[in-house]
Amino acid sequence: MQLLNPEVPRALSRVKRLNMIVLDWAGTTVDYGSMAPVKTLTELFSRAGMPITESEARRDMGLPKKDHIRNILLARNGNETGLDGLYREFIPLQFACLARYSTIISGIPQAVARFRKRDLKIGSTTGYTREMLDLLVEQSAQEGYHADCSLTPEDAGAGRPHPFMMYSLAIRLQAYPMAAVVKVGDTPADILEGLNAGAWSVGIVKTGNMIGLSQQEFETLPLSEQAQRLRQARTQFAEAGAHYVVDSVAELDPVLDDIDDRLATHTN
Repeated sequence: MQLLNPEVPRALSRVKRLNMIVLDWAGTTVDYGSMAPVKTLTELFSRAGMPITESEARRDMGLPKKDHIRNILLARNGNETGLDGLYREFIPLQFACLARYSTIISGIPQAVARFRKRDLKIGSTTGYTREMLDLLVEQSAQEGYHADCSLTPEDAGAGRPHPFMMYSLAIRLQAYPMAAVVKVGDTPADILEGLNAGAWSVGIVKTGNMIGLSQQEFETLPLSEQAQRLRQARTQFAEAGAHYVVDSVAELDPVLDDIDDRLATHTN
């Protein structure tokens, strides 16, 4: 555990402890390395005669998928010509890829069980569409993970970095105030989603987009390179404003303890 941002969210006078945790999907709870979106985006742009690197595909990860494609086009061509056609082609490609890259990350069901013992409500947000998320929800339930409420940008009116999915979860799960909520994800967009909602934000390093490797690929790296990549990812999360970073959701418990202690200390 590493504390990055000592600033405490507001409304602490009404907070005794955390009451909701909001988890991202790809790279956080499923799909170690966040491979499905990258594989789909690189194939999509290759088919369109505009090949992109994996780094380009990962740069805006966490945004709603149409926004993600738009940003790639803007960075590459300076305009968004062809956006609608690319997005229409993206949808079936992503569905085909999701089934191959949606395995639950090790330790997730056990970690969520511990969160429930803390009386935390379990929410989730994503950049995927509702149909894509429904596929993940169904498969994840079969593997032992199920959130109390899972929302997409279309459910809330806008996606990350806007806070609207967070607010919608708070309403649906009756979680209040936002200073009693922690958002967990593997991209800067996740961090901004939490911060913009007035919640705590925690970055997931090893299993997610910032490292961008499968578990096997990461573990075969020399230890020195593993450490270097982890340092770089932590720096990026610090620049995004994350309150904490951890390697995986399975290592969140000390963070939750620390937040609860800080809330108790600042409660009037």
